[in-house]
Parts: sequence; structure tokens; C-alpha cells
Amino acid sequence: MSDSRNAPETPRPAAPAAPVPGEHLAPAPAPGAGASFPRARGKGEPRFPDGPQADPAGSHFERRIRSFQPRRSRVTAGQADALQRLWPKWGLDIDGQRVIDLAELFGNSGPVVLEIGFGMGEATARMAAADPGTNILAVDVHTPGQGNLLNLADQAGLSNVRVGNGDAIILLREMLLPDSLDGLRVYFPDPWPKKRHHKRRLIQPEFLDLAASRIRPGGIVHCATDWEPYAEQMLKVLTAHPGFENTRPGGGFAPRPDFRPLTRFEGQGLDKGHVVNDLLFRRVQQHHPQPPTGA
Repeated sequence: MSDSRNAPETPRPAAPAAPVPGEHLAPAPAPGAGASFPRARGKGEPRFPDGPQADPAGSHFERRIRSFQPRRSRVTAGQADALQRLWPKWGLDIDGQRVIDLAELFGNSGPVVLEIGFGMGEATARMAAADPGTNILAVDVHTPGQGNLLNLADQAGLSNVRVGNGDAIILLREMLLPDSLDGLRVYFPDPWPKKRHHKRRLIQPEFLDLAASRIRPGGIVHCATDWEPYAEQMLKVLTAHPGFENTRPGGGFAPRPDFRPLTRFEGQGLDKGHVVNDLLFRRVQQHHPQPPTGA
């Protein structure tokens, strides 16, 4: 609340608001010209009309415990522009209503690796640039990260990246054919550290049943985490699963492979003394799992 006793006799003009980083300000209208303002988004209208849907699968599928929690944060002008321009070309809403032809999605018949949870997409873009012969289907629910990865791919001229929006379980179970993937990457998933939340962790036996049904024999599952208790659980369930074998002679964790970039987030964790563990397991030939229902 303002105090009129301290108000100056002659009001001074208000200082212009400082620009928000990443946003472009429109030029000021000429004197006497009417200023135009963008129309406010109406209730129920999509945030990005040509971009990712807010809830692509809607209520078509059963409610279950999820391993992810959507985060809302500010989308920069560059990310919003990328979402509007590139989503129709490189984006995929995971609605669970159709089976995807991956060769059609990428425009080639090259190998496809699914990456679940890519953050802001820097590591994904670097891996795609270093291995242009491998297609990466990167899935996340974080809108700024989706826009950032699209922007990075566009700037680097990458044609082997597609961005999925929604629940990776629905993608695997409803939209991908058996043996259609050449690999799976899960880097730094939410560790859900509290014991009562461990059921939310992604790497569980039921998830591995589903993943094994979609990864061709010889395909690699590559996980990495800086949360040691979660790393131990990952190692335990992957080692016990009949559909996978450890690529590490003698078992245990693997050294970080050269193709996985050291991210800024990971570097900060290492500076704090965190231990990062990588796990690389191969899909074996003799296992023929049936995809579970309600995974």
C-alpha cells in the first residue's frame, strides 16, 4: 500500500521495465500511433497452438504411479519460437492412439535409441552430432527443455533428433513395435530418495520387462545416476532380469563411455563429491518377454 504523505508534488514518469533475458521487446509505437498488444490466451487454449500438447494421452489410459513429475518453469523467447516452428516437423505427442513407424518418423531406416528424460537437451544434441547415423527419440515432459533441444538441433543442423512429449511408458507399451529399438538411455532420472517414494523409480522389474520387449537382441540399455542407493538398485534389478546381461566383465558398474558427454549438472555433482555410476546392459537373444499390462 502506498503512503500519500511521502508522494512528490509533481509525479515523475515511471522508469521503463527492464527487459527479461531471452525476450525481445517490440519497438515503441510512433507518437500518435495506436499501440497493439498480443491477445491474451483464453482459458483452455493451448500454450503453444502448434507445439506440444499439455496432456497428450489425456484420460485414455489407467491412472498409475508415475516416475516423473511435470515441472513448470519459464519458457524463453527462443524456446517458444523453436516449439512453434519445429514441433510440427520434429515433435511427437505421446497420445497412445497409434503405432509409430520409426523409419517414417526419422525419414530413414537407421538405428533408433530411445532417451528418457533429457533435461535441457545439451548432452542429447552433442551425442546426436557425434553419431549422425544413429537416430535419437528423446522423451521428456519439461516444456523449456523440449524447446531448447529443438533449438539446439536446428542450430546444429541435426536431422537425427525427434522430441517426444509425454509418458515414456505409454510410448513403449502402446506406440512402439517389438524389437524396434536399438537402445535405451536413462541418464540421471529422478532418484526419489525417500523410501516411501521408491515405488516411483523408473528402473523396476516391470519396466525392464516392457523395455526388453521393445529393444532388439544386442541392443544396449545405458543408465547413469549420481545417487548411489539408486545405482545399487539399478544394478540389482538389471542383473536379476533374464532379458539383459551386463557388458562389464565380472559384473558391476561400467566406466563412463566416451559417447556420453559430461554435463554441466554432472560436473557440479562431481565437484560436490558425488559418485556417478554408469550401467551398460545388453539385451539377450533367448529372452522373449511379453509386454506387461498397466506397467
